[in-house]
Amino acid sequence: MTQTLPATGSTRRAPGRQPPPRSRDRRARTRRWWLLAALLATLASLAAAGVGPADLVKPSGGGLVGEFFAAAINPRIDAEFLRLTATAAVTTLSYAVLGTALSLVIGLVGGILGAEIWWTCRTRRRARSNTAWLVARAVLVVPRGIHEVVWGLFFLVVFGIDPMVAVLAIGIPFGAVTAKVFSEILDETSRGPFCAMIAAGAPRRSAVIYGLLPPALSDLLSYGFYRFECAIRSATILGLVGAGGLGFQLALSFQSLRYDEIWTLLYALILLSAGADFWSSRVRARRAGATRSVRGHDRVLLASVLAAVALIPVSMWWVGLEAAVLWSDRTWQLAVDLLAQLWPPTTGVSGFGELVELSAVTLAMSVLAIVVAFGGGVLLAFPAANMSRMGRRGTGSRASRAGRVATLVLSRGVLIVLRAIPPPVWALLFLFVLYPGILPGALALGVYTMGVLGRLMAEAAENLDGRPLRALRAQGASEPQVFCYGVIPSACAKFVAYGLYRWEVTIRETVVVGVVGAGGLGLLLDQQLATFDYGATVATLLAMIVLTLVVDVISALVRRSLR
Repeated sequence: MTQTLPATGSTRRAPGRQPPPRSRDRRARTRRWWLLAALLATLASLAAAGVGPADLVKPSGGGLVGEFFAAAINPRIDAEFLRLTATAAVTTLSYAVLGTALSLVIGLVGGILGAEIWWTCRTRRRARSNTAWLVARAVLVVPRGIHEVVWGLFFLVVFGIDPMVAVLAIGIPFGAVTAKVFSEILDETSRGPFCAMIAAGAPRRSAVIYGLLPPALSDLLSYGFYRFECAIRSATILGLVGAGGLGFQLALSFQSLRYDEIWTLLYALILLSAGADFWSSRVRARRAGATRSVRGHDRVLLASVLAAVALIPVSMWWVGLEAAVLWSDRTWQLAVDLLAQLWPPTTGVSGFGELVELSAVTLAMSVLAIVVAFGGGVLLAFPAANMSRMGRRGTGSRASRAGRVATLVLSRGVLIVLRAIPPPVWALLFLFVLYPGILPGALALGVYTMGVLGRLMAEAAENLDGRPLRALRAQGASEPQVFCYGVIPSACAKFVAYGLYRWEVTIRETVVVGVVGAGGLGLLLDQQLATFDYGATVATLLAMIVLTLVVDVISALVRRSLR
């Protein structure tokens, strides 16, 4: 799914033109330094987690984990609970549809305003246009840096128990993320038609509609369907904090340790995620031309768009969403009161020192999580990739081909399960066997992110140029040699870029596992919100945003060294 990081590794260079040897040597040294920094950061994070000297494992936790997984073969399947599960699943799906719709509206507007092409083709005053572009990008940093769970808790104060809470909590941060990706997609699109229309005196709106959006439309649509899959997981997580749906039912079953109910709900969530994954993958495959037999209008893509649009009013009816709550006097009064309590920020009873310490804990948790996720994602990506799309023919006996198909299906199934189960559920499982701290939170985020990264890496491997691989085979290279000297070098840069992208996301996800007691800024944030210490909450969120910016800058520097 290369459109997720449209600006990664896409520096335009004339065919056949290579950087000078001195530049290549400098980049090689830079990459070695980054590799050393990553190794040191991992070792420091392991030390912070207490791996080695500390007693991390609960001796009695193995029995609880065994009971939990034993219930997987005996879920609760009576008619009453199945009806409850189906209703919760439709509620989660409805929140995902509405949140995605709002995020796409925000993303499209923010993406256009945040695209460099929008400003550079408008005026000859380069300095002023650069400033406006930076301001537009900076505005999106705050909503992008705050996790949807935090947005949900804030909106819960303003709206009470209302469907608008989940819709806004998904739509606002997702909209900021979508705006960033959309702006990068638009910047990578050919700017000739747009700038030509601007130079000819066409209105900016017309130039965007007819000159900028058409060549980028397929990328924008495919990423929108990907965000829908992510919204299902976020809607589930919001349910864990009281927004309803599958997540809410999971929270109730966990509180009473009804493992049979938990597995029924998890199976429903896995099926929902698998369906969304199939739909979004189908759309992206059609966009990429992998299964398209004719040019022109694509019926699958058109039907998908129409179905998605039709789901919006149905979802509004199902959850009982009413837009009038947005401008009611009570809502505005509660919003004003909340803003008055949020400012000015304070360090609270914990003090600035503990805020810095927990920021380091959160950073260490994210580093360990992405190391686990990256290693596991690489191991699962290649078995989950369709080798025929990497230039490999269906050679071998019927048994070997059947084995490859079984491996493909099993690997993809494992990845779906890993990313379908929300991080708080993974965290609670690891807290059965590990003492609270950095390690259970890091493992929970790592396992969940492994499912996401493995899928992204598998799609990146499938989209590799097959011509070099076929050339190696034509020269008599064996399949292991083609893999080592053709596939891995070609996929390495994209894999690292996806890992860096997910590291940025993992920083924000630490809030989720912190809420269930895994430590870091998330745990502090949960305590501050429980005591209504909103001034200290803002300080903690600012620390989270600073961490996000630091990781964003590091990621950009590393990606630049890979180009």
